[in-house]
Amino acid sequence: MARTTPHDPPPSESEPLYRRIAAELLGELRDGTIPPGERLPSERRLAGRLGVSRETVRQSLELLRRDGLVTTDRRGSHATLPGLPVETPASLTFPVGAGAAAPGSVARATVTWEAPRPDHAEALGLAPGRPTLVHRYRYATADGQGLRTAVTSFSAVALAEVEELARYRDRADGTAAAQLRRAYDWMRRAGLTLHHRDAITRIASAPSVRVTRQVHDQYARPLEITDLVVDAHQEALVYEFTLPGRAATPAPESRRSPVRRTADAGSRR
Repeated sequence: MARTTPHDPPPSESEPLYRRIAAELLGELRDGTIPPGERLPSERRLAGRLGVSRETVRQSLELLRRDGLVTTDRRGSHATLPGLPVETPASLTFPVGAGAAAPGSVARATVTWEAPRPDHAEALGLAPGRPTLVHRYRYATADGQGLRTAVTSFSAVALAEVEELARYRDRADGTAAAQLRRAYDWMRRAGLTLHHRDAITRIASAPSVRVTRQVHDQYARPLEITDLVVDAHQEALVYEFTLPGRAATPAPESRRSPVRRTADAGSRR
């Protein structure tokens, strides 16, 4: 019989509570809610979401481990059911609009620890004046065309949950190069499901467009907001819409278009 605590609901007489919780977690593994290879939420989070104690969650995970359905290492527990992850790191390049390497192109990325812009602070739920990690990106081709500049502000949630991002705080002086191209992959490895929402607007009296991306996790908590400005010149702006089964995947870059990205059709709210 499973050991319970006063925080657990009374288990069924026919089935221990931890087995029912294990079955519920297994269902999430099989339906892709927790993709293969992804890190499971912490025991504390699972306990809160499932309404049971951490001891019950621990017993449930042990049952799944014995069956070879999850594995646990120093970074946590991971799903081991066969199959490909919903997204691959190649589809999660950060920031939105990051240009592919080309001969003669120049890309520069730095991070600072500062109070973000007021609109970014509001979107991230940060108090006015509260500092956070701010990432700046600049890209231009050899002939100076195709200029792209992006400013990203990260939320307190992102810094608390993603160890790789938190490490940048001590070196966020705005001078050293900071390559965060795998930031979205780091978030996913921390057990966060990413929901992207992109909005495109044309900047008045300028041959440029602005792409604003907001990213939330599976609990609707803000993770980051990015403002990308693209020098569009006279080129056509192509924005592709797809209907993926899971989170949106960016489309390949177009030679004629300065921006080619996938819409937020896959976001779940």
